[in-house]
This record gives sequence, C-alpha cells and structure tokens, in this order.
Amino acid sequence: ARKVQKILAHKPDVVINRQLIYNYPEQMLADAGVMVIEHADFDGVERLSAVLGSDILSTFDSPELAKLGKCDLIEEMMIGEDKVIKFSGCNRNEACSIVLRGSGSHILDEAERSLHDAICVLVAAVKNHKIIYGGGNAEMRMSLA
Repeated sequence: ARKVQKILAHKPDVVINRQLIYNYPEQMLADAGVMVIEHADFDGVERLSAVLGSDILSTFDSPELAKLGKCDLIEEMMIGEDKVIKFSGCNRNEACSIVLRGSGSHILDEAERSLHDAICVLVAAVKNHKIIYGGGNAEMRMSLA
C-alpha cells in the first residue's frame, strides 16, 4: 500500500511495469484512475522511455525529480490473434512500429529483409542529397548515343 501511495504521488495516468502487479495494488491504482500495463518486455520499456521522453523509475521516493512521459492516446488493438498496445501522439515523434504478417517464417524473413533494404535506401537518400531520378537510366542512354 505504501508503494502504491508513492506511485500515486507522481500523478500518473498509466503505470507500465515489467513484472506482475498483484490484485490489491492493481485495484488501488485502478480506484485512483490509473491504468496498469504489466508484463512489458525490457526492450519495449526502453523504447517507450525514449519515445515518450520519460525516465524508467525503480524507486518512487522523489516525484519532483522524475520525468514522466506523455502521449495523446493509448489504445489496445487486435492484430490477428494478438493484442498490442498502441501509443499515439508522442512528444518525440521519432519512432513507429511496422507489423509484418505472413503465412510462414520464410516469407516473413524475406519481407523483413526487403523492408530493411528499403529503409536503408531512404536513410541514404536523406543523408546524401545527390539523387538521380530513374536510377540514371536516361543519362546512361544519352552517354551511349
């Protein structure tokens, strides 16, 4: 109960925890109007912290020092048979998720490689502003004429 009071001192709307939250503390948070997301994976919490602009807290003793993250909307969605949680309108719009689905791992692996290649092309185009439209085909034909 003391730990819940310390968490509530931060005035959160949502608490994301890597572990299980037992029924009584979860009910206390719910009664205070705080949504609880539990069993979040380590990498997901790290990415969320970066995108939301928040600190990852392991102790709750100093609410005035904690930096809480912000977003406009949190919603649970179904993708196929899986539930996912979507965070929209983040302060630092520097991330997105791309969901790939396919009939088998071979097809998914190929789709992931193709997506990676496309993203690398975009990164190269943004970093290097020298772009020849059409891959230089017209210039090659003119040089052979």
